This record gives sequence, structure tokens and C-alpha cells, in this order.
Amino acid sequence: MNETLAPASASASSNGSAWILPTNRLTVFYGTSDTARLAHYFLPRVLLAGKQVLYLDGANRFDPLLIARFARHRGLAPAEFNRRIRVARAFTCFQLTELLLRAPKFLRAFPADVLIVTAVPDLYFDEDVREREACTSFERALEGLRQIACPELAIGVFSDALSFQTPRRKFFQKLTAHADSVLRIEAQADNRLTFQSVKERPQLPS
Repeated sequence: MNETLAPASASASSNGSAWILPTNRLTVFYGTSDTARLAHYFLPRVLLAGKQVLYLDGANRFDPLLIARFARHRGLAPAEFNRRIRVARAFTCFQLTELLLRAPKFLRAFPADVLIVTAVPDLYFDEDVREREACTSFERALEGLRQIACPELAIGVFSDALSFQTPRRKFFQKLTAHADSVLRIEAQADNRLTFQSVKERPQLPS
């Protein structure tokens, strides 16, 4: 699959089926240095349908002003979208791991239809964290993702891992091995984006 999309702008968020996260799947997006920001463009269709989003932000890129712009573009008050999103930020890999492990509890309190996670495994590349500790924390994060999966939930993980030159990029390989779908995002010369599928498991009946 190789689908060409409009530039990553407010208008692009409602253009094309590629901006949809399938339920009962873990989808990993990577490829550009701004992948975490592109996560926002999967939200308008979900929020407009009255669904809820749990957003675990390890990249510290969640932008409420962009969400407000999406709402106003559709003739809605920003509060209509904001009340359907819960955001939890992590500033270290250990904090992100704990958020993932606690996600089932969050989802019981706030039944979300979509889970967005940014900076896995990017946050685990921090050189101030020892290799062994980073590896242990990342393995716990993967276990957390396994525990979250359920038929009603769409999970999107947005990673800038390939922007880093580090031996810990092996964490990204483990993440993609665990994923149901993996999509590479590339910016073209005309400032458009392409989403290329590099892994796709058959969709099982829910």
C-alpha cells in the first residue's frame, strides 16, 4: 500500500482513509522527524464521531491549540473536542512505562476508543539512563502494550526512532515485531506525505 496524502495541515486531517486507526490492532507509525505531531491528524474524525481518546505523550508534543483549531474548522467549540481527550505526559522512559502499565486502569475510568502513544521507543534512548535499566523499562513497556490490547480499542504508536543514531534502535525492531501494522511516513518533494505499509497482519474477526 502506498497512499499519497496532502501536507500535514488542518485540512489534511479530514482527507483520506489513511488517517484512520483500525480497531483491535496496534499500529506503529515512523519515518519522519515529526511523526509525533502527525498523531494529531488521526483525532478529528474520531472526536467528531463522539468517541474518546487516551493520549500518552512521551514526546511532549500534544498541542491543545491544534485540537482547538480542528474543532473550530468544523464549526464546534474547542470544548466539544477537549472533553473527549485525556492526556498524560511522560518526561522520562520510566514515567512512560508506568503510564503504559497503568493504562488499563485509566481506560476503566475513561473508556476510550483510541489510544495514542508517542516516543516509544525514542524516550528509552536517553543516554543518561543506563543500558540495562533502559532495556528493562522498555520490556515492561512492551508488556504494558500487550495488556492493553482489546477488540474495541485502536492503538497508534508514533515514533521518531530512526532519527537517532544509537545501538538502542534495536528496541524499535522489537516494537515493530510486536505490532500488527507498521507504516512508514515519508515527505515528498511537493510537501505531500506517503504512508507505506511495511508490515500488515491479517485482521482477525472481533
